[in-house]
Amino acid sequence: MTTARDVMHRGCECLRINDSLAEAARRMAELNVGSLPVCDENGQLKGIVTDRDIVVKCTAKNKNPAEVKAGDLIEAPVRSIDANADIDEVLHQMAKHKIRRMPVLENKELIGIISQADLAAKLPQNKVGELMEAISATSR
Repeated sequence: MTTARDVMHRGCECLRINDSLAEAARRMAELNVGSLPVCDENGQLKGIVTDRDIVVKCTAKNKNPAEVKAGDLIEAPVRSIDANADIDEVLHQMAKHKIRRMPVLENKELIGIISQADLAAKLPQNKVGELMEAISATSR
């Protein structure tokens, strides 16, 4: 059985709720990633900020990324999955909620994240294709 742990990207870094979006963008560029999880002062996952969030919810609205905090963009609830969840459950949850990145938790602690690229590299093409179609489908 393939689990979330088997396909996740390990060692993801967290933004803090009070980190600015300018800091978020700098760290994304430095790490060559398009998103970062946002954690509270206790290290608990609170949300995810994407590069698209920074553009659409901040820059496009003429807000200053140095003044807007990562916590201002997170929307509850954040969807996550247990590290031991079967990959079919991961795919189901990502498709159901139309999410492109799934944080992976173990004992309520963030230990990794699963992106579409992780799935594409580690799963059969037909499973990945079905997920991409479900996520990308627009509601009618």
